[in-house]
Amino acid sequence: MHAEVFLDTNILVYAYDMDAGEKRTAALGIVERGWLHLGSMAVSVQVLQELYVNLLRKGRTHEEASVILHDFSLWPVVENTLPLLHTALEMKERWQTSLWDALIIAAARESGATTLISEDLNHGQDYGGVRVLNPFRPAVS
Repeated sequence: MHAEVFLDTNILVYAYDMDAGEKRTAALGIVERGWLHLGSMAVSVQVLQELYVNLLRKGRTHEEASVILHDFSLWPVVENTLPLLHTALEMKERWQTSLWDALIIAAARESGATTLISEDLNHGQDYGGVRVLNPFRPAVS
């Protein structure tokens, strides 16, 4: 598997959140690029699990959420595995992140991505070859 970009859960959540305003617009643009260049953007089983929970929380039915997850299963998807967990545990200590964030970083590396699009991690930080891009960060002038 070799994706260029890995998407964190929040990007997908904003893309489906009708109340997210400008964040929804930005997230939709990112997701649309992923569909136009199928294979260039990856997610993980963890991202899909978190997306499902958030879609239900935002009022989607199980059926609607299931269809959305099924659609994203056409993208490169990093599986939750024991080796991925072990890598994430090492990253958690190295980068002083939560386990959940370390799993996202580990999955991004596993996908081959060099860019991790996320609102939750430090914009611009390089986590061992994966650089974080926060698309909602105000432009610096």
